[in-house]
Amino acid sequence: MNVAARCLEDGRLADALGAAAEGRGLPPGMVVRLFDPSTPLGPLLVAAGRLRDCGKGKTLTYSRKVFLPLTNLCRDRCGYCAFRRDPADRDAWFMTPEQVLAMVEEGARLGCTEALFSLGDAPEAAFREARAMLERLGHRRTLAYLREVCALVLDRSPLLPHSNPGVMGEPDLAALKPVNASLGLMLESASPRLLEPGGPHHGAITKLPRVRLRILEAAGRLRIPFTTGILIGIGETAEERLDSLFAIRALHERFAHIQEVIIQNFRAKPGIPMADHPEPTLEDMLRTVAVARLVLGPEMNIQAPPNLTQDYGRLLDAGINDWGGVSPVTRDFVNPEAPWPHLDDLRRIAEARGFRLRQRLPVYPEFILGRPGFLPLELAECIRSAVGCDGLVPDEGISQLTTED
Repeated sequence: MNVAARCLEDGRLADALGAAAEGRGLPPGMVVRLFDPSTPLGPLLVAAGRLRDCGKGKTLTYSRKVFLPLTNLCRDRCGYCAFRRDPADRDAWFMTPEQVLAMVEEGARLGCTEALFSLGDAPEAAFREARAMLERLGHRRTLAYLREVCALVLDRSPLLPHSNPGVMGEPDLAALKPVNASLGLMLESASPRLLEPGGPHHGAITKLPRVRLRILEAAGRLRIPFTTGILIGIGETAEERLDSLFAIRALHERFAHIQEVIIQNFRAKPGIPMADHPEPTLEDMLRTVAVARLVLGPEMNIQAPPNLTQDYGRLLDAGINDWGGVSPVTRDFVNPEAPWPHLDDLRRIAEARGFRLRQRLPVYPEFILGRPGFLPLELAECIRSAVGCDGLVPDEGISQLTTED
């Protein structure tokens, strides 16, 4: 491309970003160019930041949580996962109700409002040992046991469950809704190519994109506030990232149920099949977050985990409005090498960029205040009583957060 043609293209891009910053969208053919390293990063970040400010202002949220890894047994084998275990592994587990309650009680003492249940996908479908463990706990299915412990948390603590249990049928979603403030399932990628031999999802039968998209659709029909997101840097192309974001947007346009979209970056770890796979760069992460903001619009809650990016303050420049869950009690069991930042550091970095840090519940304010039918009837009263008129946790009386591994 000669200099004149390049200048013309740059001018068109600048005009398109200006329109996107005002909420008028981007031409589809222009979006993929934003991932090109030759495209200036600065104007993209400015456009994404302006669009975020238009929809979310200068409030930056986080959720104070207890991370409850109910089981690390899983029928999938993803190339990037250090969490899953086989039954023969010495550190394989199902948490008992007593262990769940002990963590929840400590979390309540330190001002947590979220009980985040994260677990392997239906290990009973693959392992007889998992079926035996569940039988001792009084259940045949992991999802039935999850429902029991969610109800126990609600009965014995002020915390609100948010569960990420893997693939669920519509009856499972309906059963979990009354005992969860919100539910979640990462799309990760809409690309079936990643399931091919040698790909990160080869051997992960639940990562079929059409299956995950059907679950997101079912959650929409059931009016469940739902968290999803994409995992970047696992071998997907820029076009495939965009396909994933547009698939999420299309479902949200139909059902208005996606409460947050997480942009999570792959982290290499010893012992995983992808231990030598390169991690996405900070610039790659910033570009993806900014494109997500431009694709998903000013009203969407966009989150990026601060513990997975060294210079995580830069993520604010790219258009996020939420840090996700931060725990004073438990480590990040999925990324144990990456401790959560201290709340004082999150607040300091936010304020340096003109933001006010606020604690939220595991369900976002718009679902509490303005979308009838999304809160479970069983939990609506306790959810509304836990927030102020803005739908966020009042600042008064919030204890200091200390991270303990």
